[in-house]
Amino acid sequence: MAVTPIPELARRSKDASRELATASSSAKDAALLAAADLLVARTADILAANALDVAGAEAGGIAAGLVDRLRLTPERVASMASGLRQVAGLADPVGEVLDGWVRPNGLHISRVRVPLGVVAIIYESRPNVTSDAAGLCLKSGNAAFLRGSSTAIHSNLAIASVLREAVAKAGLPEDSVIVVDDTSREAAVEFMQQVGLIDCLIPRGGASLIASIKEHATVPFVIDGDGNCHVYVDRAADLDMAESIIVNAKTQRPSVCNAAESLVVHAKVAADLLGRLDVALADVELVGDGRARALVSRMGEATDEDFATEFLDLKLSVKVVDDLDAAISHVNRNSSGHSEAIVTNDVSAADRFLAEVDAAAVLLNASTRFVDGEEFGFGAEIGISTQKLHARGPMGLAQLTTAKYVVRGNGQTRG
Repeated sequence: MAVTPIPELARRSKDASRELATASSSAKDAALLAAADLLVARTADILAANALDVAGAEAGGIAAGLVDRLRLTPERVASMASGLRQVAGLADPVGEVLDGWVRPNGLHISRVRVPLGVVAIIYESRPNVTSDAAGLCLKSGNAAFLRGSSTAIHSNLAIASVLREAVAKAGLPEDSVIVVDDTSREAAVEFMQQVGLIDCLIPRGGASLIASIKEHATVPFVIDGDGNCHVYVDRAADLDMAESIIVNAKTQRPSVCNAAESLVVHAKVAADLLGRLDVALADVELVGDGRARALVSRMGEATDEDFATEFLDLKLSVKVVDDLDAAISHVNRNSSGHSEAIVTNDVSAADRFLAEVDAAAVLLNASTRFVDGEEFGFGAEIGISTQKLHARGPMGLAQLTTAKYVVRGNGQTRG
């Protein structure tokens, strides 16, 4: 099958973005709702395409955690549709006046939200991203230019076909959503280099994809990095609460970026807590330092690499520390900057952890699994930024806009 050249697709995205930038909220919402309905109606077609991808992934020996990310079910398709409906119900950020003032010379200056333009997403193995990204881009007036992995190509094209049909029925340009059909590495690099056509590139994937972006991309990008997330259990923690939070953060869905990968525990409560977790996390491989291994006989030895690794699987590293300073130091040294949690009833310890830990999100007495666009009330997120420029943390509608200054005068000239 012939593939469409990347520059041609990029130009089509750019053309669509200009029309979308001035589309009404009602038109965008109609397109989102039509897309949601059509996703549900075409579930069987989408699952059939997904089955081809899953079979190929399993035959290729891809890890179970990654296959889980790839696999769609009727419930996951329904969740994609629900995400689109939620986004349709959110306030349109485009046109929002962020601030305004009047200068002594009578000029009225305001700062107004506007779309970024063409938002390009390059992602791995998760076909739900196709729907989530397209929905958020559409609502925020951006064209979604999408490049998924070869493992999910049938799923991505099937989902995009449904979305494009729905968008066109609502009177908006079909090219508001484009999925690249060339899955070669060369095409990925070319995708990252569409200068003047792509306004913002967002990668969603593992370390190798992020490294490729940093090496090859010549367009502006926001890093959606990995999630080496920690839970620190302080000496003043409620251990029933701590056990519940850790089990949820590690096992509720271990293959996602906001799952906990590392436990840091105060020495004063380590014996009690690790004894509980030895049972509660019976299906989880535990690796730890010498102090942790002395308390749990089945625990393997953790290397420095383990403490810095996003496992995306039922594996957890464990570190025992003597005080809050050591906990904060360990977390900041190994964190990927995603999400870090403390469990404690000590207000001063909580305040220090929340202030001193350098991450996009910090949590007190709550699972890291809540660091998610939908859980934050943003609707389906487009990613979670682990960098500090433009956007940080879950990226919803507001993070897919920029601002422009609108200056209104009545003949003023500058002397």
